[in-house]
Amino acid sequence: MTDEVLIHKHGRVGHISLNRPKALHALTLDMCHAMSAALSQWAEDDEVEAVILDHAEGRGFCAGGDIAFLRISALNDGGVSGRKFFHDEYQLNHQMMTYAKPIVAFMDGITMGGGVGIALPCKFRVATENTRFAMPETGIGLFPDVGGGWHLSRLGGRLGQFLALTGARLDGAECLWAGIATHYLPSDMVAEAKSRIIEKPGRISGVLAEMPGSPPKARIEANADKIAKHFASDRYEDILASLEASDDEWAVKERDTLGTKSPQTCKVALRQLAESMKFDDFADNMVMEYRIASRVLTRPDFAEGVRAVITDKTNDPKWDPATPEDVSEELLDSIFAPLPADEEWKPL
Repeated sequence: MTDEVLIHKHGRVGHISLNRPKALHALTLDMCHAMSAALSQWAEDDEVEAVILDHAEGRGFCAGGDIAFLRISALNDGGVSGRKFFHDEYQLNHQMMTYAKPIVAFMDGITMGGGVGIALPCKFRVATENTRFAMPETGIGLFPDVGGGWHLSRLGGRLGQFLALTGARLDGAECLWAGIATHYLPSDMVAEAKSRIIEKPGRISGVLAEMPGSPPKARIEANADKIAKHFASDRYEDILASLEASDDEWAVKERDTLGTKSPQTCKVALRQLAESMKFDDFADNMVMEYRIASRVLTRPDFAEGVRAVITDKTNDPKWDPATPEDVSEELLDSIFAPLPADEEWKPL
């Protein structure tokens, strides 16, 4: 076990607390394994009725996966250790998505990337005024994985496509409005909510519904019509053309934002969400995302995107291919193609 995840039982409630504050609780492989082991144990434990998932301290909830580790893998071992990370992280995502007992995620802080992957499978997802939700992967040459294809494609009004491409951040009220969160609480009431759940694990829904506090108006609601209009197509060039044809200040800003993203992974994300909508089983989605991850990890844009945005902080990535037009259907087909049978992703 690792001290980067604190695992307890309080009466009839299991409690998983992410504890890597200096990295905003970004997930390591050891953390994924520790969480998975605890959930497996509690699944067989009749005493445990429900699970609470939160973070121990700091501005987390969870800022993502271990991006630095993944870049080192891409540069030094041909992506072998990075693929192992994705494989086991996705097993955790699937385990949570299919878990028989209710899990309550307190998304009280930054919830991005890998943090989304462990929050959105939970039956109860509590946002606060501190919540900052995003899937910012296209800015570093990655794609909205960890089940993002499934979760984002099922949001209404093309909101998922907008979030996947732009990496836009939503606050807690916006998460509730979008259906990403199931409940909203002021952060100073979170501790009380947890103690009430521990007291009455059989009626989590009632406990959360009874807590006072209503969210402010969701700002993104004012742009919902624009998002539905400009992000309507599954063809990236159509979205760019729609934004470029508008002189609306919002459209100009979003077009400029897309200009900073990897054209390759923007096209990957659009196809990913379109494909995911066809699946009835979350496991099928994870098979697809693992295929994508295995290819994208070692393509030029990932190591370059992490260098420019995270390592050197120069924000000047040189994308390859450089333009959307240069990202061919053949390249996309190769990224989505099946892996050899013995390398495909499998659930736990």
